Amino acid sequence: MQEYNDKRLVTVGGRSGALLNKTVGRLAKVGISLMGSRLLSVRGRKSGEWRSTPVNVLTVDGQRYLVAPRGHTQWVRNLRVNTEGRLTIGRRTENFRAEELADPDKPEILRAYLKKWAWEVGAFFGDDVRADSPTEALLHVAPGFPVFKIHAI
Repeated sequence: MQEYNDKRLVTVGGRSGALLNKTVGRLAKVGISLMGSRLLSVRGRKSGEWRSTPVNVLTVDGQRYLVAPRGHTQWVRNLRVNTEGRLTIGRRTENFRAEELADPDKPEILRAYLKKWAWEVGAFFGDDVRADSPTEALLHVAPGFPVFKIHAI
C-alpha cells in the first residue's frame, strides 16, 4: 500500500489538468457549477492577496466540506493560516470560516467524496483507495488528504 503523510502534494497533471482547472474556474465565475464546483478564494498567507482555485463542495448530512484531493496545496496552506474564505458561483459569493478535521474524523467524508467524484479525482488517491475501501484504508491515507468543515459567517 502506498505511503501517505502530511507533506503529500500532487501537482496538476500536465496541460490537460491545467486546462480542466481553468475551464471549471471560468464556468464557476459565470455561474455554471459542475456537480457542486465553486471558486474558492482565500487570502495568501504571506501576501494577504486573494487567491482563487476551483473546488468541489461536498455535503454530508447537511454539513459542507472541502476536500483537497491533491494534498497539501497552496489553498490548503493558506486556509490553515487565514481560516476565512469565500465560495463563489456566478454573482453569488458566500463567506465562510473553515475548521480542519483531524485524521480520525475523515474516513466518512473521504468515502462520500470518492463516491461522488472518483471519476475526476480517483487517480489522486491511487489504486489502493476507493469509495468502497475499508475504513482502515481510508484512515491510512487520511494524513495526505486535508478536509475542512465549512461554517457560514
